Amino acid sequence: MALEDYRETLVGCSKCSYCKFIPLAKINGLKYSDGCPSVAHYGFHTYSGGGRLTAALSLLEGRSGYTEKVKDMVYQCQLCGSCDVTCKVCRYDMEPQAALEEIRARFVEDGQTLEVHDKAMESLRSENNMMSAPASARGDWAAGLGLKEFGRDKCETLFFAGCRCSFDKDGMHVAKVAAEIFQAGGVDFCIMGGMEPCCGGPAYSLGYRADFALQMQKNITVWKEAGIKRIVTPCADCYRAFNRLYRQEGDFGIEALHAVQLADRLIKDGSLKIKKTLPLSVTYHDPCKLGRLGEPYEKWDGATTKIYGAIPKHDPPKPRYNGARGVYDEPRDVLRAIPGLKLLEMARSREAAWCCGAGGGVREAFPDFGFATAKKRLEEAADTGAEILASACPLCERGLADAARAENENLKVYDVLELLRMAL
Repeated sequence: MALEDYRETLVGCSKCSYCKFIPLAKINGLKYSDGCPSVAHYGFHTYSGGGRLTAALSLLEGRSGYTEKVKDMVYQCQLCGSCDVTCKVCRYDMEPQAALEEIRARFVEDGQTLEVHDKAMESLRSENNMMSAPASARGDWAAGLGLKEFGRDKCETLFFAGCRCSFDKDGMHVAKVAAEIFQAGGVDFCIMGGMEPCCGGPAYSLGYRADFALQMQKNITVWKEAGIKRIVTPCADCYRAFNRLYRQEGDFGIEALHAVQLADRLIKDGSLKIKKTLPLSVTYHDPCKLGRLGEPYEKWDGATTKIYGAIPKHDPPKPRYNGARGVYDEPRDVLRAIPGLKLLEMARSREAAWCCGAGGGVREAFPDFGFATAKKRLEEAADTGAEILASACPLCERGLADAARAENENLKVYDVLELLRMAL
């Protein structure tokens, strides 16, 4: 797809400003009614989903060109999908999220990139990760666990750690904990260690489509050659890449799960025994890539006509991507399965959740904006009375934990799997 393919979305925006808020049915007060972090932060319509669609149409029609202000508007967006959810409450013919992602791709295609993003891509091309870390250190997190190795040991389930869980010091702990949980649950799995490539998902979000395609093809080829039947990852970015982005290019015939989904299965079928009580009050943060952007891809073959020349009609009906079918229940079920743990919900949750602030390259390019967004989420979490903020995305956890440390917050940030490991 290209930006031109979303012309009807660009033209169809009615400037209703609904994209700035969470769905009206989920609003229970003014304080937590905002949905879009950038327009809430900057207070100007251009920084909303609708504002960006208008700017994209102007660029597409040659009525305006590239300026630093336009670049600023495009890149100060976490691509969190909140505007997509609210727009589709009434407008299922609109595709704001896909259009915003295509704007990024057009910017990259035309050389309108940010230096910090270019450096991340240089790291991807040279070291197979976007964290400027040496590829040789990728499997260090698994030291001493005695795990099966991809290519040496036969296995059908692959544990794919992902870049952040391989190189971030806190993320590495999450990968280790996940592996220990699966060992305890009797899962036969292997890891790629230093051979593991990046999933390519972050490259896609930044607009570097050729690099994404290369990573995707690299992964699918080696998995199929090795006979892999199932992939499990603790990374929300990897999960979305495998279940949505890869499958948009064609079904590659391998099941892909987030680690909390497999943990939930192991608890429910009795393979995993929870032995300890954790008397903790916990609130759960829905990661964008696992929640509203984590809906599995469904192929559609059909035709679109227009009623009275204006109202789109899809035959058969198109799959509806409105955020409702993301991974929401499994992480909560895992937390509820822990004796003594009290789960408290934030005002904005599930498909209406507030972004952590780190996505879309914002953490790297605009750290102050990302930090401000994370602070708002911490405030919302603290208002529940919880002592722990849990999530299932290492990038969310990094951004939220950094903000909590900087603000001297009493709130502690954990991965859901860390809490589960404590209870085994």
